[in-house]
Amino acid sequence: MAASLKSITVFRGFPEKGCYTWSPFVNKLEARLRFDNIAYKVDTGSPLKAPRGKVPYITLERDVKTESLGDSALITKSFIEAGSLTDLNARLSPVEKAQDLALKALLEDKLYFYQGHERWVQNYYTMRSKILASVPWPVQVVLGNIIYNKNVRNLQGQGTGTLSAEEIAAARDEVWESINAVVSAAHAQAREEGPFWVWGGDKPTEADAVVFGFVVAALVCAAAPDSKEIVKGYPAIVEYARRIHDKYFPDYEIWE
Repeated sequence: MAASLKSITVFRGFPEKGCYTWSPFVNKLEARLRFDNIAYKVDTGSPLKAPRGKVPYITLERDVKTESLGDSALITKSFIEAGSLTDLNARLSPVEKAQDLALKALLEDKLYFYQGHERWVQNYYTMRSKILASVPWPVQVVLGNIIYNKNVRNLQGQGTGTLSAEEIAAARDEVWESINAVVSAAHAQAREEGPFWVWGGDKPTEADAVVFGFVVAALVCAAAPDSKEIVKGYPAIVEYARRIHDKYFPDYEIWE
């Protein structure tokens, strides 16, 4: 696959270029490609055109055909299996792989929903304005209500929606406190310059793409002000993201 790969386009769901997006999964996928120095283009795209009904997704030109792939985890997995991406976890022991998987799940299967409540319930109008910016105002209202109701149902079914706002905030804080503990331990052993990684060492694991994706999404998302303040309150986490930014995303605007 690597030899025949011609070009990759990452569809991010946002029209802006040269910056991070509010989606942790978009940031994660871009980080994963950049960790292996894989060139790609970006475009807006749409969930309606996505193979799995959500962003990010990619198209890749290979030989004489164009393929479309969805889901950031499955895209990464397929690239690893095809030899186009390095298996960052190949060197880990079974226990270390389990720890890496657990850290990813903490963010993708827990924090994602806590932040979803902050974005789509507590800061709905800010989120609607951003996500539906290209849609005429009357349509924004209709589509916004549809998206809001879908998110509320998903949060209810997943379990987060059964919690009070205070309980969700406490659970969110606990996740970031745990992430800070891991990152701070790695930071204490890091060199003065250059990226450092969540489990230490001189190379990232798959969890680093996820952690970085969630951190920068929290730092740039205007619809999650509480999360932004939490993350900014952990200097080690911000430094972790800044160093990765400086090496792998020098062409992107950095958060304020």
